[in-house]
Order: sequence, then C-alpha cells, then structure tokens
Amino acid sequence: MKNQFLLIALAAGLLAACSTAPTVTSTPTPKFPPLLPAPTTFSADNLKAPAGQVLAFEMAANGVQIYDCKASKDEAKKFEWVFRAPEADLLDSSGAKIGKHYAGPTWEARDGSKVVGEVVAKNDGPDANAIPWLLLKAKSTTGSGKFAGVTSIQRVATVGGKAPVKGCSDFQIGAESRVQYKATYNFYKAN
Repeated sequence: MKNQFLLIALAAGLLAACSTAPTVTSTPTPKFPPLLPAPTTFSADNLKAPAGQVLAFEMAANGVQIYDCKASKDEAKKFEWVFRAPEADLLDSSGAKIGKHYAGPTWEARDGSKVVGEVVAKNDGPDANAIPWLLLKAKSTTGSGKFAGVTSIQRVATVGGKAPVKGCSDFQIGAESRVQYKATYNFYKAN
C-alpha cells in the first residue's frame, strides 16, 4: 500500500510539473529587412514616390556591389574604389529567386520583362555601414511581364555594400572588389 501511495504521489507530482513548465516559442526570422524603420528613428521623405503612383510589389535583393580600383579624377596620385555595377538575385517574400539585378541599373524578371532606372533622390539611410537608400525613376521598361508599367523604384533597408575603405593604390589599379549587400526594392506603378 505504501508503494502504491508513493507511485500515485510521484505521478501527481510529475503531472503538476509538466503542466506548469514554461512554454518556449520562437519568432520566425524574416527573409529580408523590414521596409522602413520607425519614423521617429529615421526619415526618408525625399524618397517618396511621386503623387499618383502606388506600390505595386516589392522584392529583396541579395548579391554584391562591384567596385574597381581607379585613379581619382580630381587628384592624379590618389586612388579610390569606383562603383561599377550591382549583381544580385531578386527574391520574393519566401526567398525564391524571381529575377536578377545588374548594371544599368536594370531589374529583370524571369518572365523577360525589364526596367532600367535613373537615380532622382538619395538618402544615407539609418546604417552608416550600408549603401544609401535611393529613389529612381524608370527610364525604360521592356516586355509585358512583372516590370511592365513600373514608373518608380525605391531601394531601402540596405545592409552592407559600401566601397572598401582601404586596398586601392597604384599597385592595385584595375583590381575588383565585390562587396556583399542586401536591400529591399519597392516598385511603383501609376495609380
């Protein structure tokens, strides 16, 4: 009888311990950075799309910013990393590749449609270690797919991508540096 009572008490204690154990939850990791930080921490008013344009879709970019080591245009004996082009995969919110981003700057969807942009506004963004945020207008679009009708593009939520600070000298002229970056691109169309 003593053993039965001990087993019942032990079982009751185990059940009580299990029912009061803390629940562990995890927060899912986002696929790419949020679109805009809270307005109290950073303002990017100069990057708003023109009136009459609405956000059509967004894509994440994951790739590199490519720089070349060249002599400075202002000082013959000074050397600097000069931006050449981006090279990145364009991803949807699930992380699936849906296009590419390259020189122009050009965004090309898998359906063959393209948009080429031209910078109209720039903002250093909240991260001093990342490339600036941009507003671009569409210079041209081709194809009838995803990028047809795009009128403006925003580059926001940048991570990395800045030119190296060191390593460019007369001994490295012509050298290439490929710096990892991530960004969110917002694409606008006329309302």
